[in-house]
Amino acid sequence: MVGNTKERILDASAELFRRNGYTGTGLKQIVAAANAPFGSLYHFFPGGKEQLGEEVIRTAGMSYVQLFDVLIAPAPDLVSGIETFFSAAADTLVETGYADACPIATVALEVAGTNESLRRATADVFTAWIAAGTEGFARFGLSHEAARRLTICLVTSLEGAFVLCRSLRDTEALKVAGDAVVAAARAELAASA
Repeated sequence: MVGNTKERILDASAELFRRNGYTGTGLKQIVAAANAPFGSLYHFFPGGKEQLGEEVIRTAGMSYVQLFDVLIAPAPDLVSGIETFFSAAADTLVETGYADACPIATVALEVAGTNESLRRATADVFTAWIAAGTEGFARFGLSHEAARRLTICLVTSLEGAFVLCRSLRDTEALKVAGDAVVAAARAELAASA
């Protein structure tokens, strides 16, 4: 099916970008992982790898917004939600042999200075994450400004921790980052009280 082929290409690309980066992933790898004919890549993405990369960033990036709704929003309180979020990230790294982290940050680090359309796509995703996190944290009683600060703290802590964890093959950095974000959340809650 047409839709299935395109989705397989997008899913395979997201996984390969997450593991190998944008520049470390070839088009032949993508179509092989997607079990798709090579010509289908250019059928769905006539702009080639750059168009595919931009769509993967936007699609995969927006799927990560759902993690807030799945892991933090249902928590009985803000602190336990953040703890669950960082714990789940550590579990995912361990379960995947430290291969699956964030494809958005991986690509952003590679292309921010060399590819404007992909930089914009990563910036749009990070902006959407900050907006969604701000709205979600505000539901726990934080002001808009405090919720935004906490969201930026969470995103930067998480992404930095992923880099260290993948390099060191250890989840200590996620534990430390999670503790730091919990401390920031407690401080913001205390200031809001």
